[in-house]
Amino acid sequence: MGLLITAGDATAQSLLKKPVKLFNGKNLSKWYVFIENRGRNKDVKKVFTVEDGLIHISGEEYGSIVTKKEYENYQLTVEFKWGDKTFAPRANQARDNGVLLHSTGPDGGYHGIWMRSIECQIIEGGTGDFLVVGDGSENYALTAPVAPKQEGRGNVFSPTGSPLTIHKGRIDWFDRDPAWKDVKGFRGAKDIEKPVGEWNTMVCVAEGDQISIFLNGVLVNQAFQVKPAKGRIQIQSEGAEMFVRKVELTPLPKK
Repeated sequence: MGLLITAGDATAQSLLKKPVKLFNGKNLSKWYVFIENRGRNKDVKKVFTVEDGLIHISGEEYGSIVTKKEYENYQLTVEFKWGDKTFAPRANQARDNGVLLHSTGPDGGYHGIWMRSIECQIIEGGTGDFLVVGDGSENYALTAPVAPKQEGRGNVFSPTGSPLTIHKGRIDWFDRDPAWKDVKGFRGAKDIEKPVGEWNTMVCVAEGDQISIFLNGVLVNQAFQVKPAKGRIQIQSEGAEMFVRKVELTPLPKK
């Protein structure tokens, strides 16, 4: 199986339609908030706020901002950086968050926290991993080419690998450090994500039932036969402070 889409292809297609700013720098008017054990729009601890033109995610409670609309066939650009603060139960673990695509079903459908979805992971050392945040059924799935399995390692994306279908769990980005540890401040030898406090750009190209993840201009992961292939978009709070300065969606033409 060859590459599903290249950075050049994505750029060319993105010129065809006008981008939609999902974050206007002023408020979260295109989103609602869901907080674990509190519900929709009950963000009493102000986990998600807009400060100085940025979305500030405190990380103090688990939850997400969720787009009010569903989307399909798009290129999503998210610019983010980590803050310093972390909170229990992950106060001393790797800073963890994520962008969840094709989110469907009830709020909190996954462990009472997030909508079921396909996650483009943002975690120290593992940004660009795929996770199926589903119910274990065929309703939530993806297939990705993976390298031959190595002892002690997860399933690792490889453009020339053999297709693997998962209904739960993850597909690691292609150069995830095999010595990764779930510790605060972890950095792998070949990490593409920039150090804490520096801005990163994640581009998720959702085209039909395919998703490609680019991190800081590098293709890090791809999947096809993704289920579902449309839905809302979530940005998580999962114990670590994060700032977001851009969330922009460019519609792509249907194949």
